[in-house]
Amino acid sequence: MAECGRSSTARSSTLWGVHPFLGQSGPIAIAHRGGAGEAPENTLEAFEIAITLGYTYIETGAHLTRDGVLVAFHDERLDRVTDRTGAIAELAICELEAADAGNTFSLDGGSSFPFRGRGIRVPRLEEILVRWPAVRVNIDPKSDACVGPLAALLDRLGAWERVCVGSFSDRRLRQIRTRGRGRACTSMGPHAVALARLAATSGVMPRLGADCVQVPIRQGPIRIVSKRFVEAAHRARAVHVWTINDEATINVLLDSGVDGVMSDRIRQLREVFTRRGLPLTG
Repeated sequence: MAECGRSSTARSSTLWGVHPFLGQSGPIAIAHRGGAGEAPENTLEAFEIAITLGYTYIETGAHLTRDGVLVAFHDERLDRVTDRTGAIAELAICELEAADAGNTFSLDGGSSFPFRGRGIRVPRLEEILVRWPAVRVNIDPKSDACVGPLAALLDRLGAWERVCVGSFSDRRLRQIRTRGRGRACTSMGPHAVALARLAATSGVMPRLGADCVQVPIRQGPIRIVSKRFVEAAHRARAVHVWTINDEATINVLLDSGVDGVMSDRIRQLREVFTRRGLPLTG
């Protein structure tokens, strides 16, 4: 019988060589973009709230500025979430840090903007890794140009053990594995996920170079996460599902044995874990 709300399909860390990022024995809760439902996404303020709530796993995208600085940001451009415009790759770090990253965030559909004008800025990725050395960070390098600087940053900080790299580019993931020289924790890219989904129908899922598989429940009309998919994956790796902001779905996924759930609604995710007797850290 499953314990603490954990499905009997849950994987055992003894089934494969586990990277330190994935060394927990139970499911983990991951604050997507720092908890984009609580504060402006990917800002120090959002990460601070998540960590204060007890999260030790956070997620962010990464872009490279014109002058070679990695920043924690999702979009290619500043337009959607700041008071400035322009592509990050074409801007210097001083221009990014002058933007108001709290400008458009609202909790009431746009009636008020509680973080506007409070000096909230786009953070450097290094600042996140240095400020919270015990926190594990899931990083999505959003362009090919990010890969070399990201590997160099993880080398300099000695942070490979507490970072997992996920990407929508199989090529970037291959590059980070090469640069990591056996130290990188990576998820599957889209091509690998497609192959893994097909293989899962037979109950076997190849590793395809990845330490974990991080996927949405479905991609368009195609269902990805199913009981068979999770069971097949657990023969070789962990399964993390994103971005789940519905309590009922979180419970269904945990019952199916997934190893991690990413959510913007981090208070709700924490409440589900608490009711099930699960620590956020696994």
